[in-house]
Amino acid sequence: MGSTSGNNQDGRTGMSRRGGKEERARYLAGRNPVREQLEKDPGRVEKTLLQKGGSGGLKQIEHLARREGIPVQFVPKTRLDQLVPGVNHQGVLLAVSPITYLDVDELLQRVAPDRDAVREGKPVIVVLDHIQDPHNLGAIVRSCAATGVQGIIIPERGAAPVTAAAVKTSAGTMSQVMVARTGNLLQLVEQLKERGYWVAGADGAGETSLSAMDWDRPLALVIGSEEKGMSRTVSAACDYRVSIPMENSVESLNASVAAALLLFAAYMQRGAGQD
Repeated sequence: MGSTSGNNQDGRTGMSRRGGKEERARYLAGRNPVREQLEKDPGRVEKTLLQKGGSGGLKQIEHLARREGIPVQFVPKTRLDQLVPGVNHQGVLLAVSPITYLDVDELLQRVAPDRDAVREGKPVIVVLDHIQDPHNLGAIVRSCAATGVQGIIIPERGAAPVTAAAVKTSAGTMSQVMVARTGNLLQLVEQLKERGYWVAGADGAGETSLSAMDWDRPLALVIGSEEKGMSRTVSAACDYRVSIPMENSVESLNASVAAALLLFAAYMQRGAGQD
């Protein structure tokens, strides 16, 4: 599906600009294209923007979006005009991801269909607890691809989605790792445990050091947000909280750097890539 910047007269797609810079989301506009996207490939849709006070024809689109669990926002017409200048949006936009997200159950099934397969295959899943920066997301995806991570799970809301910036930072590796979204991280952690995964969270004050951690097991690694780290409830639900030894003068590492160190520690201990 193509998109263009600036004026777009086909009334279907557009990418907004602010201050000369492309906005991070790509938008699909117009009722028929939006309806088709929601019916045929809802996994790529980040959110639905509907015009406040729009005509009754928008109700069906709202219903389709909510049926698929896609966030719906009602905004003024002027906001839609700003996002896709020159496009006949007909009161509706979809923010569309460059990739198709999987359902969590589908991702986990593809990685390992049951507890026996989890135990024997010892897969690695990465869970991102509200990473905000698309560039960090892209860098983490690149590390995941380099270390054989089978899947990445991100929150549906309050976190950086997979955008063009994330895809670019991943240096072409985004297609190598399956990505799913979840509406509840705490429930996800419990689900992973039930399937046989050990859950380890990155925590600067964690009681288990990177070198002392037993990485050679089915693993779900949680990486917290850039400023706050893991949420309190997710941290408490982890089996391990893993810290990275550093000099006292350094408080913390960038989230993508910390993820890379932990993933490569796991990769090496598990003997991957070694003769």
